[in-house]
Amino acid sequence: MSVARMCDRLAAPPNVRAAAERAAAKTQNVRYEPQRTVAVEVLNAFFEQGIADSDLTGTLGYGYDDAARATYEALLARIFGTERALARLSIVSGTHAIVATLAACASSGDGILAVTGRPYDTLRNSICDDSQSLVARGRHYREVELCADGTIDADSIVRALEERNYAVAFVQRSRGYAPRRSVSVDECARAVEAVKRVSPATLVLVDNCYGELVEEREPTHVGADAVMGSLIKNLGGSIAPGGGYIAGSAAIIERVATRIYVPGLGDSLGPTLGFGRAFVHGLFLAPGIVEQCLRGLDFAAALFGQRRDVVVGDDHHLAVVGFVGACDIAVLDDFAVYLAHALVPDAAVVLGMYLVKLDVVVLGRAVHLDRDVDQPERDRALPDRTHSASMPILLGGYAFNDDASASCRLHTRFRPDRPL
Repeated sequence: MSVARMCDRLAAPPNVRAAAERAAAKTQNVRYEPQRTVAVEVLNAFFEQGIADSDLTGTLGYGYDDAARATYEALLARIFGTERALARLSIVSGTHAIVATLAACASSGDGILAVTGRPYDTLRNSICDDSQSLVARGRHYREVELCADGTIDADSIVRALEERNYAVAFVQRSRGYAPRRSVSVDECARAVEAVKRVSPATLVLVDNCYGELVEEREPTHVGADAVMGSLIKNLGGSIAPGGGYIAGSAAIIERVATRIYVPGLGDSLGPTLGFGRAFVHGLFLAPGIVEQCLRGLDFAAALFGQRRDVVVGDDHHLAVVGFVGACDIAVLDDFAVYLAHALVPDAAVVLGMYLVKLDVVVLGRAVHLDRDVDQPERDRALPDRTHSASMPILLGGYAFNDDASASCRLHTRFRPDRPL
């Protein structure tokens, strides 16, 4: 759908239409070369795997000998360049996959070193805040903050590893709820190098949520021992109905499968329940979906970069989301991918792309239904417990503010007579 037709459907005021057309003209020739490479690599994985229709047959019950599951996991292993992968509907979220892997690789008494600072709230709750957290069950835990520019602090990582043995060094690529840049694959490589230089036995585990297929390489291509994430984000290609994944060495996958399922049975359990074709189809489409998402982000950056402060309201048929300042852009959808280096035509306008969880910013007390915590809302860690909205919500139209010192706290109804 063209920008003009979209503006017609949304009944956008003339100044919004003009701004959208300028943004479209600015971004229409942007090329996404990494996605071309990624698309070829994914296609090669399908060719090498030699998929037939019989490979998409699923199972019910325990899931023994599920052909679709075996095919899908083999594809993921090829794409990530790992020995094995574990991808299951019974791994219900990225957080579930991460905590299960941390718990499997760091036993009681072992240490976990978070080398990208404080993890996002739900994950940190599982690691060290909850009464049944990993720390409560005997793990030692420490965080190493990123440098002021958002890069890996290799020197601090080295010092931490010299002071104590850590079974796991954990990298979170996405920003979660923190106002920092996301971690690129190059930064993951720096973290791997720093860790392995001092402690070769320490496993580098990477939360890869929102980062899959965005760059030509994955963290496992630069030495990470395993990556974990959700199947309803990038890899799902908008089709996968749920699930999470871990890809890494055979030893790590066996340990994780044993923890999630049953010792002695490992990864032989887990039915696809008839969704195997959807998983494989979504993976096939994923590179193109990721590219389109990046295009949407670039367009949003070019559109909202034309003014200093923007708040978008929900009665104009757009997602409710807040923007503060010319250097911050909020992602319009939970699937959207982002990296430390904003893939935008004008880096001076938008210096970074930051994910904003819509339930926190916009929906106030509403909570995602796909969380893997089973305690009452009032007892959960932020952002999953009941709480007031973290920023004001504008219920009517757009607000564009001319005052550079104003923030999104100052929100007025959109005035069509004010030019963009």
